[in-house]
Amino acid sequence: MKTMYIERSTGGVRDGDWVEGLDLDGVERIVVGTGPGSFAGIRSAIAFATGYSLGKKCEVLGLPSPCAVAAQFFSQRGDMGSSSAGLAVVGDARRGKFWIALFKGLELVCEVFQTDAEGLESAIPADFAVVTPDAQRIGNLLSEKFGGRYAGGMAPNEKGLRIFAEANPAMLVPEPLPIYLNPAVRD
Repeated sequence: MKTMYIERSTGGVRDGDWVEGLDLDGVERIVVGTGPGSFAGIRSAIAFATGYSLGKKCEVLGLPSPCAVAAQFFSQRGDMGSSSAGLAVVGDARRGKFWIALFKGLELVCEVFQTDAEGLESAIPADFAVVTPDAQRIGNLLSEKFGGRYAGGMAPNEKGLRIFAEANPAMLVPEPLPIYLNPAVRD
């Protein structure tokens, strides 16, 4: 089954040019990142996948975008099989808040949640590495709070979605909706 993976939670190009490069021939299933992240990016990806599926009658499934980051992180370290390695993916939820996704290997251990700066350190277990898709905005803060546990920035991508979806298909959700933790904010 030909599956297309779409990950747009970090925004990037906002003019829709990303659609032009897609190989749509024979696509039977689309897996889309559901965020949290860029309001416009997530919604445009889900809208594209849903619209395309109506015409082609293909399946559309969603997966939280931090899952892609976890797959990329563990893949880079050659640690795909370990369920004991802990990872916190931390993003900027704006307005002084942070969203957090906690993983043990390629298992999301709880729903994505948010906290403020004061609760950030206590929300992440002491033996977990920390990465962020928002390194430009919060990388320095995470480095200060977590020191050597902070592994830097890592943006989710289609390859990460594929790796996670293949390793943990039970996480795929039909009729995906964006993960919104707060109302939309304009920069």
